[in-house]
Amino acid sequence: MLKRLRENKSAQGTLLALPTIIWMMGLLIIPLILTAVVSVGKRSPDGNVIYAFSLDNYIRLIGYSTDCANGQASCFDPLYVSILGRSLSLAFNTTVLVILLAYPLAYFIARAQPKQRNSYLFLVLIPLWTNFVIRVYAWMILLRQEGVINIALGAIARFLHIPFQPLDMLYTPGAVLVGMVYEFLPFMILPIYTSLEKIDNSLYEAAADLGANAVKTFTRVTLPLSMPGVVAGTILVFIPVMGTFIVSDILGGRQVILVGNLIQRQFLDARDPTFGSAASLILMVMTLIVTYFYTRKFGFGEEIVVA
Repeated sequence: MLKRLRENKSAQGTLLALPTIIWMMGLLIIPLILTAVVSVGKRSPDGNVIYAFSLDNYIRLIGYSTDCANGQASCFDPLYVSILGRSLSLAFNTTVLVILLAYPLAYFIARAQPKQRNSYLFLVLIPLWTNFVIRVYAWMILLRQEGVINIALGAIARFLHIPFQPLDMLYTPGAVLVGMVYEFLPFMILPIYTSLEKIDNSLYEAAADLGANAVKTFTRVTLPLSMPGVVAGTILVFIPVMGTFIVSDILGGRQVILVGNLIQRQFLDARDPTFGSAASLILMVMTLIVTYFYTRKFGFGEEIVVA
């Protein structure tokens, strides 16, 4: 039997993948099925699940009011649709800003001397050594009215003899965006750096020999060959931002509600697991749709042939 197993490559691959398959079934597939079952159930008065097929949770999410049949003037409540749209917009804006900030820094690190690269990468990774929540709370010290930023701006204003009113930066959508960009910036820098670091210097020499200037070299050589890193970084940033709720809770003061906050509050505060499960599945579907079209447009991290 062992001899047959050694000769059967397919059986060897299945055996090697078996622990991963069991892990995926136990921690991903089965919980996902249970979430789908709960999402089509109903909430009992005491917060438990009544396992009866109903699409009321999904109808509620898209904003349709079941009170229309009772003579209500408006059948559409945009509350949850606006939350989904706000989450999608924040994830998009965060991803774009992170790319714009991460790409120049990753390029600088990739073009630095080998000894300096390790130091720069070390500096990029240092924030990840601190707890996620602590880093978010640190931004409160910076952004509040009596915080570091307002103190610095006030000192500059006094030096220039101009009036200054402390800025209300905390508990705003802008504060949430800043927190998101800061938290997920390293996850974009590292994959882009990996792609840039692998580019052979002979390609730059060939481009120069063919008369390409710096702009053409970047657009025809550097950018296409670094796109796998950009795609990988986009997935690592966009998907977590869509589902996170800690940053918006702390820096938004529970006033900037995202779909992650909605799901958390349905499970913990409202004790409505059926609606929370439906919102979770809608979030997953939205994320999959955006990721599908993005990767279909730009690939899924595979190397791009330079034209």
